[in-house]
Amino acid sequence: MAKRLFDIISSGFGLLVISPLLPVIALAIKLDSTGPVFYRQPRIGMDRKPFNILKFRTMTVDADKQGDISVKSDARITRVGRWLRRLEMDEIPTLVNVLIGDMSVVGPRPELPVYVQDYSQDQLRVLSVRPGMTDLGTLRYRNETELLDGERDPEQVYREQILPDKLRLNLEYVERKSFWFDMKIIFETLGMVVKQNKG
Repeated sequence: MAKRLFDIISSGFGLLVISPLLPVIALAIKLDSTGPVFYRQPRIGMDRKPFNILKFRTMTVDADKQGDISVKSDARITRVGRWLRRLEMDEIPTLVNVLIGDMSVVGPRPELPVYVQDYSQDQLRVLSVRPGMTDLGTLRYRNETELLDGERDPEQVYREQILPDKLRLNLEYVERKSFWFDMKIIFETLGMVVKQNKG
C-alpha cells in the first residue's frame, strides 16, 4: 500500500513539475520527423497482464518492424530522439503508466511479449510484482545500446546474454524488495543519469 501511494504521489508530482516542458518536446518531435509524438508498445505487466507502455517517440515511424532491439548508432533513431534518449527524457510519459497503476517507479523493467513467452517457470516470478521505470538491470546495463552496437546479431546477444542476467537481477529484486531498497535504486538511478549527462 505504501509503495502504491508513493508511486501515485511521485508520478503525479513529476508530471506536474515537468508539464511546462511537454509542449516543447512535443513540438520538437513533430518538427524533426513525421509521425506521432508518443510511442506505445505492448509489454507484459504484473500477473502477466498486458499493457501499452507510453514514451516519447524517438525513432522513425514503423521502426519496430525492422527489429525490437536498438543500438547506439541505430539509423532509425531521429535527431531529437538521440537527444531525448541521452537525457533520459523519452521515458517521461511512462509516469502516466505509473500513475494509473500499470507500472511502479521501481520494479523489473517490463518486457515485450515475444521475450516473456520464453521465460522459465522460475523467471516468471518477476511478474509477481508491478514492473518499474528503473531496476537493478537499468543500473547494470546503463550502456546497453553501446554494448550491442558492435555485435553482428544484437538481438541474439540480448536474448542469450543480457536478458538472462537482467532476469537474475530482477529475481534478486523480488526477494529483497522493500521501500528502502526502492529508495536506494532510485537514488542510484538519479546519480547515474546525472553522471551520464555530465560526461
